[in-house]
Amino acid sequence: MKIVIVSGQSGSGKSVVMRVLEDAGYCCVDNLPASFVPQLITKWTAAGETHLAISCDTRSATALQALPTTLDQLRAQGHDVKALFLTTNNATLIQRYSESRRRHPLATQPQSAQMTLLECIQQERDILAPIAAISHVVDTSGLAVQTLRAWVIDFVSADRAPLTLLFESFAFKQAIPLDADLVFDVRCLPNPYYDLALRPLSGLDAPVAQYLGGIETVRDMIGDITRFVSKWLPHYLHDNRSYLTVAVGCTGGQHRSVYCVQEIAKHFAAREQVLVRHRALAK
Repeated sequence: MKIVIVSGQSGSGKSVVMRVLEDAGYCCVDNLPASFVPQLITKWTAAGETHLAISCDTRSATALQALPTTLDQLRAQGHDVKALFLTTNNATLIQRYSESRRRHPLATQPQSAQMTLLECIQQERDILAPIAAISHVVDTSGLAVQTLRAWVIDFVSADRAPLTLLFESFAFKQAIPLDADLVFDVRCLPNPYYDLALRPLSGLDAPVAQYLGGIETVRDMIGDITRFVSKWLPHYLHDNRSYLTVAVGCTGGQHRSVYCVQEIAKHFAAREQVLVRHRALAK
């Protein structure tokens, strides 16, 4: 059975993800305590279902500790299990709660009734940290809904592999993405933005690629990042990591970081499960 476990912070977009998975043919169960996951899968497997998505979050916080072990057991039984974790920066979460006028789930619990919204957000982040550590993390801060939908489809469509490598470009002026495991800064490279003919284009366009590809320092930077990731990949595999996100940033996230990500991803595509995202272009 193909199983997707969806978790993350309240207000980060889990409802959107569950609707996407439902539209993709998954049977979806929201807010299921982690302790009930094995029983549910046994029942749905017997019923002949092949795709199941389960949302687990802090509304059933006491059961979350068992989730990492449960996922390992399900994989040992032959199930194709993916874990997706959504996170968002504090400012975005506060804005979303302000707009919706809803209370944070932790604020409804007696032990947290006197906490501020920011304190609830931070406590939830701490509670969910072990789940984030075993999941593919997506930072939805400033992310358009249609982009999140597309990224979720890419994620669930990817073949199961020992390690999924995700390369993403981003703009430093929009902050470092929260889902990054490794971050590289390429702002020191020549910027096509200052060429008026190249300014409206992106690193996906041939003229920009030709311009950057002809610069020795750009080639050196790409080579250095590629060698660094290649050297340390075995260590991440040894640490039983299923997902590794490598973020490459420039000032605007339009030219240099995009081109570098494309070139680096090409190097690994032949031997790893690779996904590519461009955060600034998605906006």
